[in-house]
Amino acid sequence: MIYFLVPVYNEVENLSELVQTFKNSLVEEKRTYIFVDDGSSDGTQDLVHKLLEGEEYHLLQNPGNQGPGFSFNSGFNFILNDLNASDSDAVFTIEGDNTSDPSLLPIMFNLYKMGFGLVLASPYAQGGGFDQTSFFRKLSSFSANLILRLWFDVKILTLSSFYRLYSVESLRKIQDKYPTLIKETGFISKVEILIKAIRVNVKMIEVPMMLYSEKRKGKSKMKVFKTMLSYIRFFVKSGL
Repeated sequence: MIYFLVPVYNEVENLSELVQTFKNSLVEEKRTYIFVDDGSSDGTQDLVHKLLEGEEYHLLQNPGNQGPGFSFNSGFNFILNDLNASDSDAVFTIEGDNTSDPSLLPIMFNLYKMGFGLVLASPYAQGGGFDQTSFFRKLSSFSANLILRLWFDVKILTLSSFYRLYSVESLRKIQDKYPTLIKETGFISKVEILIKAIRVNVKMIEVPMMLYSEKRKGKSKMKVFKTMLSYIRFFVKSGL
């Protein structure tokens, strides 16, 4: 089973293309869609129901706008506990705004089948990059990733990308040591769970990815300065 786990917040303009991408990928594999709505007010919930009619899916709803970390933690717990997923199942996490390259889905899945518990799509890996992203956004992202890699002594190049493939076995391995998979509510949450995965020796690999910012309809949900402040707070309380 493949689970597609997607946090969404006012993504009504992007959902149709995103769902069609999922339906066109890995067509031979059994899948379940998990959308976690973070307090949308633009009709996102109704469109999810419409687009996924006849499919195996679940729409979880947060109590207001809690942040992507809260959404990911809710989604992971739902898969592990409510759906009682098998250790051999896979969980794709991805942005809801179509900025990630869907052609990587089968490549990442093949690496998972080769025994990797965590496959990360990386714009910083050789062959990856950013398309039409502002210099300031690139600089802030690069600087944050560099500082985090030095601070935590990790070799992974991209620490905060949403676009990943986890084995359920690796998620349970993390949960055995850290009962709360993700405590951080913001974008730093993906750094948190990655560091936890490293500390429990999950086998991982990166694949190069182009990030296509121009494919996003509407504004990015990430607030750069707020996110940078969350990184600073994370450094201060980095005991995990």
